[in-house]
Amino acid sequence: MAGKSLNRVQLIGNLGKDPEIKYTPQGTPVAKLTIATNERFKDKAGEWQDRTEWHNVVLWQRLAEIAGEYLKKGGKVYIEGRLQTRSWDDKTSGQKKYMTEVVASDIILLGGRGEGGGGGDFAGSSRGSASSTGGSNNFDQRTPEPEPAGSGPITDDDIPF
Repeated sequence: MAGKSLNRVQLIGNLGKDPEIKYTPQGTPVAKLTIATNERFKDKAGEWQDRTEWHNVVLWQRLAEIAGEYLKKGGKVYIEGRLQTRSWDDKTSGQKKYMTEVVASDIILLGGRGEGGGGGDFAGSSRGSASSTGGSNNFDQRTPEPEPAGSGPITDDDIPF
């Protein structure tokens, strides 16, 4: 298997706060959110313990718009994507800082009405599809418009966080 690799993350968890939506200088929407996943296990003494892990997630373009419209603090969501680590120089200490985050390629809102997860089942994908998996809803399911010509590729410098 020389030469092959896999960078894939799948999470089901709850949002720690409402998504933070910003725009690159070219107008591309980007959303930042935190998702909590929980693990329950027995310790050496046989007592049940709970552990929460927090995950930083970034969504681009249509997924960012969907997150901003339908995700709310406490809502349950499925996220699929890849891990990416970025670095920057801290302005106060001068030290190099690193952050590993999940760059989402698909989301599915799992919470129902009143659960902070939107208005029902909904699937969104950065691959150009956004489809409903449930009954009737009010989600905008149109295919997003293509990026304007000459806007160039999105780079780490475009992330406004």
